[in-house]
Amino acid sequence: MAVVKIIELVGSSNQSSDDAVQQAVAEAKQTLRNIRAVDVVSTGLRGENLDEWRAHVRVAILIERVTE
Repeated sequence: MAVVKIIELVGSSNQSSDDAVQQAVAEAKQTLRNIRAVDVVSTGLRGENLDEWRAHVRVAILIERVTE
């Protein structure tokens, strides 16, 4: 039986909402294995001049069993 853990991340970019999603995924790949899905929850503009894109994403990772 597979067990999947969901974590939530926020990526940011000065270019686009798509780039903000890619930034979040790239950072997740640095420390997480077995990423199985990424769902974009929301995107929006932030900052004083509304010039920073943010993307709230949910990342699904497959939990591995540790065998002895």
